Amino acid sequence: MIKKMLRLFAFKTGKLKRVYIKICKPSGYEYAEYEKKWGRFYAIGDDCAFWPYTNITNPEYTRLGSNVMLSACTILGHDGSVAVLNKAYGKKLDRVGKVDIKDNVFVGHGAIILPDVSIGPNALVAAGAVVSKDVPEGTVVAGVPAKVIGRLDDLVDKLERETNELPWAEIIHNREGAFDPKFEPLLKKMRIDYFWGAQE
Repeated sequence: MIKKMLRLFAFKTGKLKRVYIKICKPSGYEYAEYEKKWGRFYAIGDDCAFWPYTNITNPEYTRLGSNVMLSACTILGHDGSVAVLNKAYGKKLDRVGKVDIKDNVFVGHGAIILPDVSIGPNALVAAGAVVSKDVPEGTVVAGVPAKVIGRLDDLVDKLERETNELPWAEIIHNREGAFDPKFEPLLKKMRIDYFWGAQE
């Protein structure tokens, strides 16, 4: 009851954000909706997901399209080194840039997106990648610096073939969305048994 009231209050007023996060532990989709309403993002589309631990330094320079998922990654809207350079060289430099993440994009764990980058649409940024240049539509990028390593359509085809060979493929095909509490306990048990052998 307290969680429900706190969630309603936070969404209605934008206040008590830290308490809301700590007590309610919002899903990535819920937190993205909260930020869409109360955050400082330039824009956020529909069906996005990211969590409070996603590091977005300048949300006002960041635009997310629809169906975007950001894991524990970092999105930088500015280059902090200019403060040091200004002092060391007696200059007044500035280096900022927008980050434009288009529709249907996933950004993996530990990836870093540098300022003045556009990603997608229909793109995947692998875990740990450092993205310093635009990511073309329909591609998968990985590495430091990030480079195109494949086409997203090819990855989807490969994953579909692999999924259909899994012992729990029927569960995957029958569940609602990427997480279905109705199937999750059985799915988890089947995966553990498959990875480690059935527990006696």
